[in-house]
Amino acid sequence: MKWLSAFEVASAAPYADLVEALREGFRTAITTPVRHHHETGKATTLLLMPAWSLDWTGIKTVTVKTDNPDLGLPTVQASYLLIDNHSGAPVALMDGTELTRRRTAAAGALASDYLSRKDSHTLAIFGAGALAQHFVLAHAAVRPIKTVHVVNRSAEKARTLVTELHALGFSAHVTEPEAAVRAADIVCCVTSSTVPLVKGAWLKPGTHVDLAGAFKPVMRETDGEVVARAEVYVDTYEGARAEAGDLLQAVAEGKFDFDRVKGDLAELCAGVTLGRSSDTAITLFKSCGTALEDLAAAVMIHSRR
Repeated sequence: MKWLSAFEVASAAPYADLVEALREGFRTAITTPVRHHHETGKATTLLLMPAWSLDWTGIKTVTVKTDNPDLGLPTVQASYLLIDNHSGAPVALMDGTELTRRRTAAAGALASDYLSRKDSHTLAIFGAGALAQHFVLAHAAVRPIKTVHVVNRSAEKARTLVTELHALGFSAHVTEPEAAVRAADIVCCVTSSTVPLVKGAWLKPGTHVDLAGAFKPVMRETDGEVVARAEVYVDTYEGARAEAGDLLQAVAEGKFDFDRVKGDLAELCAGVTLGRSSDTAITLFKSCGTALEDLAAAVMIHSRR
């Protein structure tokens, strides 16, 4: 059995290729049971995420420690085990943290490929943690992103991300929330916020909103007006109804109903739903994560290593 480090996972999973692997994965028969979700401490969540196809089985273990950033440690840490169904043998154990970051960003970019305007060139990123750079690069793999506005509660972390993005060739700036949203073609949120960061009144026509951070019903990154104004899509219906705090809280406020969800990623990839209705529509993609993405990404990485 091979062990694949974070570096090896990253080397085998450039964002454009990973987007295509996920696109194919959402078109494939992959079984994804409801993930186990356990609160094992005041600031600690344990996730167990199995999935299987005809040829492969995989399981990811994840710990989410929301107090880790204050200690200089990553919020999300994970490992992934890949099994060959034809022999029943485990063939690879890989760094699940890097896998998770890349597949999560690639899923947002995959949705953006259907939902954002093709000429989108300015991105606002809320959050400057471990996921932020991945999301910028993943979105830039499907859209001509040139300018990035960084919004973060820690100015120091925001400046660090801006420096990193400059080195990668982007025009990047630390920006106040309202100005960032009003300037953006794509608004991307990768935080663990429990209060709205993005307000619907700030969104200009044609904006795409990519929500990937809040992963519990009590969390949210947008106010109800964002959801009310948008054509809403999700990664999976089941995950959205169980965990999508932005949507659940908008429902509680009377500003949204799940019957308004236009489609999920499988339907977008299969062409069952066609994405944004016009260049002036506001679109929203809410990702809660699915084990399908992990399996599709892990199989691609294993095949290349």
